[in-house]
Amino acid sequence: MTRYIEQAMGTVFSFDVRHDADEAVARAVAWLHHVDEVFSTYRPDSVISRLARGEVGLTDCPPEVAHVLALCAQVELDTGGYFTTCPGGRLDPSGLVKGWAVEEASLLLTEAGAPLHCLNGGGDIQLGPDPGPWRVAIADPLRPETLRTVVTGHDLAIATSGNAERGPHVLNPHTGRPAGKLLSITLIGPRLTTVDAFATAAYAMGDDARDWVEEFDSLEAFAVTTDGHAWQTTGFAAYTDLAL
Repeated sequence: MTRYIEQAMGTVFSFDVRHDADEAVARAVAWLHHVDEVFSTYRPDSVISRLARGEVGLTDCPPEVAHVLALCAQVELDTGGYFTTCPGGRLDPSGLVKGWAVEEASLLLTEAGAPLHCLNGGGDIQLGPDPGPWRVAIADPLRPETLRTVVTGHDLAIATSGNAERGPHVLNPHTGRPAGKLLSITLIGPRLTTVDAFATAAYAMGDDARDWVEEFDSLEAFAVTTDGHAWQTTGFAAYTDLAL
């Protein structure tokens, strides 16, 4: 069993790996720092910062940059523009990068023979493919010390977007104003790259997110509205043993 915490990309990553997998975890940690070096918008020397300033072209960048930007373009299309790589008019794929980095780290662990794991990147979670004792608590945004629901499962991604911890930081790209119809929304699905980016977009949509998520067979959602009530999509109950 390996448990490890690492700071990278401006947040905290935790590894709970139910195998003796120190070497595999070390490779996954190195991968997270590589992603930070390439994609951090807070580092003026990062590849994405240099690309945004026009100092390098896309063909000069590592191949993962074009890959991530292609993923972002697809998510922007799938969300009707509620996800964007240019918030405020500046290139910034951060809304997808963290989830993608965690998902890739999870794949590294699985390929190394450690499929029973839980990776948590700043509250966004990828569960490995082997069944395990995973129960993921979703906090009440009005009372963060209490639970609102618990998600159970494996081979599953969980991401929550809201304003409880960071205030009104998610903008509605269509209005340019902070999203404010929901207190939080949690999305679950198979892969964190999409689930994390979609959660941000769904939060910007507000209550319209419910019908939008229902269009995807592989996604479910649980949301808390500004009046403290909750709603969930049709299949969400299959992933929880507690819903309040």
